[in-house]
Amino acid sequence: MRYPRSTVVVIAKSPIPGRVKTRLSPPYSPEQAAALAEAALADTLAVVAAAPAVRRVLVLDGEEGSWVPPGFDVVAQVPGGLDVRIAAAFAACTGPTLLVGMDTPQLTQDLLAPALRAGAAPAHDAWCGPASDGGFWALGLAAPDPSLVLGVPMSKPGTGQAQRGRLVAAGLRVCDLPELTDVDTAQDAAAVAALAPYGRFGRLTLIGMSPATVSPVHGHGHGHAG
Repeated sequence: MRYPRSTVVVIAKSPIPGRVKTRLSPPYSPEQAAALAEAALADTLAVVAAAPAVRRVLVLDGEEGSWVPPGFDVVAQVPGGLDVRIAAAFAACTGPTLLVGMDTPQLTQDLLAPALRAGAAPAHDAWCGPASDGGFWALGLAAPDPSLVLGVPMSKPGTGQAQRGRLVAAGLRVCDLPELTDVDTAQDAAAVAALAPYGRFGRLTLIGMSPATVSPVHGHGHGHAG
């Protein structure tokens, strides 16, 4: 029997109004945008919690809340740009590591499977999941190396290609994962909700959100991240 060897990392922000998903406003209010962010994060964490991994890590900007399921190590993001924060997340891991964000609540076990199945690491050195906006939704490294991420221009239309190019230039065998849409705008939210209508994000988006139908963002509990 082959046992899981991989670590799965989720890099995220606490869903605080005005700090997350600001491009959803308008048409959504900051409180609604935060509720959608919390739903997207909860859906992502639920999928990762069920993934065949030896360790699950939430690398968090902000405080831990009740939306964190059991089984996650919660650590604070380091200061710096996104490349620095992602590099630090990889530096803290050993063995095959797959990192995903909080913007793809349509995530499924099947989408993660190529990077987590038994034998994945010997067959490939890296995994890259492109996003439709030019970024990436997943980045996996068989041997975590921060230098493979540091200096890659983040949050640009060419970020995904630049990151993949960095991996190829280092001589790594890259496995391309399916392209997904990040939730950045209201149009994105509608498209992603249609793909995953039964998740928390899909239900919240498809009910025709109005202030009367949005629950307040959950209070933050005390956790590992300060």
